[in-house]
Amino acid sequence: MRDGFSFVPILLVVLALGTSVAAEEYHNADLPLLLKKLDGTMVATPEQWPARRAELMDLMCKHFIGSFPEKTPKIVEAQTLSEKKHEDGSLRRNVRLTFDTPNRVSFDIWVWVPKGDGPCPLMLTAPRFYQIGWAETALRRGYIVCLYPGVDSHHVEPAYPDYEKVWKTFHKEYPRATWTEISTKSWIAARALDYLVDPKVGYPVAEGQVGIIGFSRYGKQSMIAAAIDMRFTSVVARSPGSPGATPYRFASRTGFNEAVTDFPDEWFLQSLRAYNGREDELPMDAHAWAALIAPRNLLVHVAYNDDGDPTFGNERAYVEAGKVYKLLDAEDHYRIDYRAGGHCTGPAPNYITQPQQKRNIDWFDACFGRGKATRKDFPQEYIHQFDWNGWVEKLTNQEKQNPFSRKMPTDNADRRARIDWALGKAPKPVDYEGQYTFTTPEETDFMEYDRWQAPGTARLPVSFGQNVHGQIYYKSGRNDPVPVVIWLHPYSYPSGFMEGYGVEGTTVYHRLASAGYVVLAFDQVGFGLRLLEGRDFYKHHPKWSRLGRMVCDVRAALDFLVDGKGAMQGTMPKIDKQQIHVLGYSLGGMVALYSAAADDRIKSVASFCGFTPMRGDTSDKATGGIKRLWQWHALQPMLGLFDGRENEIPYDFDDVLALIAPRPCLIYNPRNDRHADFDDVNACVGRAKQFWEEKGAGESLTQMSPDDINRFQSAQQQVYMQWLGTIIAKTK
Repeated sequence: MRDGFSFVPILLVVLALGTSVAAEEYHNADLPLLLKKLDGTMVATPEQWPARRAELMDLMCKHFIGSFPEKTPKIVEAQTLSEKKHEDGSLRRNVRLTFDTPNRVSFDIWVWVPKGDGPCPLMLTAPRFYQIGWAETALRRGYIVCLYPGVDSHHVEPAYPDYEKVWKTFHKEYPRATWTEISTKSWIAARALDYLVDPKVGYPVAEGQVGIIGFSRYGKQSMIAAAIDMRFTSVVARSPGSPGATPYRFASRTGFNEAVTDFPDEWFLQSLRAYNGREDELPMDAHAWAALIAPRNLLVHVAYNDDGDPTFGNERAYVEAGKVYKLLDAEDHYRIDYRAGGHCTGPAPNYITQPQQKRNIDWFDACFGRGKATRKDFPQEYIHQFDWNGWVEKLTNQEKQNPFSRKMPTDNADRRARIDWALGKAPKPVDYEGQYTFTTPEETDFMEYDRWQAPGTARLPVSFGQNVHGQIYYKSGRNDPVPVVIWLHPYSYPSGFMEGYGVEGTTVYHRLASAGYVVLAFDQVGFGLRLLEGRDFYKHHPKWSRLGRMVCDVRAALDFLVDGKGAMQGTMPKIDKQQIHVLGYSLGGMVALYSAAADDRIKSVASFCGFTPMRGDTSDKATGGIKRLWQWHALQPMLGLFDGRENEIPYDFDDVLALIAPRPCLIYNPRNDRHADFDDVNACVGRAKQFWEEKGAGESLTQMSPDDINRFQSAQQQVYMQWLGTIIAKTK
């Protein structure tokens, strides 16, 4: 924190929406700028920050959590219900706090005081069973611990009766407030803090050493508590998801992650649901919570494969909110801390392992200058921060030049050459010469490969290419050769091919298997269990591209299906090698098109929300422009050479489609896809139509453009199955 610049605790009355601020108009794939005020001016000094902070708080209240009571009630009575010495020497006290609300309502808290003299740091948490380990660990380290009534309404803790109902009691007291369950419980944590830091009460709380910690929904709650009350000086939010540490712009249906329609009714404002599929129109997003906590301490503890907490979204939020921390000279006060595994990395019911409990409390110790932990123990690890400038510096001048003199390709050979150039130089050979392995039982468990299984279907682990781990889904008991579908997933960084949030009935691979198809599914490089492979990709292949590797993996999958190049952990079901089809959604839809253009063994290809034409995808478009491809997702770095002159890109998707003709191809582009320009896609498909018509197969190019958002759920999956069924029927 800069000398001479500090924050003082604010009265919660300023959070009431008594004075409105005009909503910031925003329509872009990237995050709203936290340092840009509603009047368009930029915050350039720490002294200017409080005014912008007030705007952000107003926006978050208006769009996410609602308004608070205009007046904060005072504590009129603190009654000790029980008190006993624990065997560890601590004093454990149950206290009932009564407030001067209209009906003088009350709630209970537990206060654990360590043995010995103070002053002591203070830590608050809701007493959900998997959070008690934090409380015990902190207590052993000399923390005063408060277990406050912030238990979720969908949870019940027998040892803490009615803790899940307290928020409803206060809702009744303040009918004019529009607050939600999570924001109410965050406010309740602040009311417990009123008691704990009152000098008259006498708890030896060390000045400026107040932490709050929570997991999942309680992680969101902890962040919001610190956002509304600046007396919380350090936060640990473990897997807080959306809209906690992960903005909805980088989660939602396009990554099989949490969407604005997934939270329980009570958690956030119902009006937030109206942004489903148009998350880019939110005037503010979840990255504002971190900004509202700045310059205080925040640790976001997330797992690589937590489908509720995509690492990509977390890092996008971290980069933008980090600008606020930098402005306030507190860059080392905010960290993302990664762990292996999924949402719950410990065995049930101990979802948080002891080493993780220790590391979380280490963060508080480091922030408070206690014990052996320091901030250096929490270096920032990045997964998705692609250094394009560093990458391009390694190219020769010749490699940076567009080698094609004509703006448009002249024939298919020219098209292939242009696409190959843009995908980069693949290493020779790409074939794998090592030992094939399979997903481990632990990986299978936390990736939930058998979740949503349809009756009568089975799963077979396989490996192919450069030891790519895949799964074959099929219908048990079939003895005749059946068609195969290769399923290519969207931008689902934590889960890869596994569908997480938004499943309706069952997943596409189980649905297809139940219908009699054999389905091959696998994580593409940089996703799911291959997440860190994507992080390190350009260290090993500086002249290639991740998109090129994705196409290479699809072709290796074809080698496995057609020629048996690979291995399997069981008996392969019988397949029709002449009927191999590729289905992709979002990222997978793009990879599917490139793969079909590169390999004629693909009988048909279906691309759902797979692309927007590159030459028209400029930085001023709401899509975010082609920067999404060459920098954000680091899929195709060569495209960065055309930043600002996109119309000079040597090819576009109509050229990719030309290489697929005359095979059956389905382009599904809904009218309200926030990642695509609808008119541009239509024009592109219109241009490509000639390539099918020239070969007498105009009916084999199918375009569907429903009045819908970008998603791939039951209805879209049924569309694909009907289309594929028609295609296969014509070949019989």
